[in-house]
Amino acid sequence: MRRHEDWLKQAYSDLSAAEDSAVTLHFEWACFQAQQAAEKSLKALLISKGGESRIHSINHLLASLPESIKAGDQIQYAAKELDKCYIPTRYPDSFSTGIPKDFFTTDDARRAIANAKKIIGFAEEHLS
Repeated sequence: MRRHEDWLKQAYSDLSAAEDSAVTLHFEWACFQAQQAAEKSLKALLISKGGESRIHSINHLLASLPESIKAGDQIQYAAKELDKCYIPTRYPDSFSTGIPKDFFTTDDARRAIANAKKIIGFAEEHLS
């Protein structure tokens, strides 16, 4: 069974959900869903190489890849930016006052989606 394909399919679905959330002005969810898309695409890659991980940090997942797979500076930057979207996009106690919806903007969502696309592209490149 090629479970990594399921992880990649879910990554595409999460990316689509992120784009939908951005359109409906749910920018915090768009950012979180973009993070999830990138995370799942890297898990697909890791699984395809015989690994596994229950870690949610995209940066950590990149570091867990075989040494033969090198992530350039743009991919590492995208990973660090997306890791910032994992907790504060969902929990009101991430900020001193207000809720995540008060803090995330259209620009945040746009950047998160673009970064997710970079990570997914990186994973696809190394899956083929």
